[in-house]
Amino acid sequence: MDTKTTEGVKITVTANYLPDYSSPVQQHFVFAYKIKIENHSEFTVKLLRRHWHIHDATGVVREVEGEGVVGQQPVMEPGEMHEYVSGCNLKTGIGKMRGTYLMERLIDGRQFHVTIPEFTLVVPYKLN
Repeated sequence: MDTKTTEGVKITVTANYLPDYSSPVQQHFVFAYKIKIENHSEFTVKLLRRHWHIHDATGVVREVEGEGVVGQQPVMEPGEMHEYVSGCNLKTGIGKMRGTYLMERLIDGRQFHVTIPEFTLVVPYKLN
């Protein structure tokens, strides 16, 4: 589990390998990750955009950017949280992801970036 707090918004990430959706022989490794976003600030915030950097073990880096997360732009009052699950595929059994969310304080429209902590994507048998 990886955690990072930026301007009172705490991001926690857990990742898992999905062997049933992967095919190592074809260099296709699928991972799921769960993100918990907790608003510990004193302001209501809205998640506007996401920006990911996805690295595999060969040095290839992909960037993914877009509106919201899994089709939503959640609004969180102080003390509220939002969770979602998404996925990523790699051509190697080891990789990593990191990124940012663009958030907005609803009271004044101030936008700020929240850091998504870097986390590892690894096939369990690669750890032995």
